[in-house]
Amino acid sequence: MLEFLKAQASSLFATFFDFSTAFVLKYVFNVHHVLASVIGNIAGGIVNFIVNRTWSFKSKDKEYKEGAEKQSVKYLLVWLGSLGLNALGVFIMVDLLQIDFKISKIVTSLIVGWGYNYVFQKYYVFKK
Repeated sequence: MLEFLKAQASSLFATFFDFSTAFVLKYVFNVHHVLASVIGNIAGGIVNFIVNRTWSFKSKDKEYKEGAEKQSVKYLLVWLGSLGLNALGVFIMVDLLQIDFKISKIVTSLIVGWGYNYVFQKYYVFKK
């Protein structure tokens, strides 16, 4: 249970970093909103990988510590899937079901975070 809570804390921190980066780029530096969002998402993904690798799913075994390259490739694959699922979920909820964007974003993020990201990160990316 502690590992799950750590992974969720990491996710919240990464989400904060993602949104902060995107908002600063958009509102301070006038970067196009789509580009700002993509850069924020990439920044959040990098933060999430580092925090999960070193804190949430850490391991003491030597093979785990030497597997950063392999884990980063696995993480990238999972992250791309997450990006697609989030985009699809928001599209379906907003465009097809006419649900408010903010609610759609939150619900989709929670479903993908718990049902996809956590599972794949624990049992595939950071498998011990």
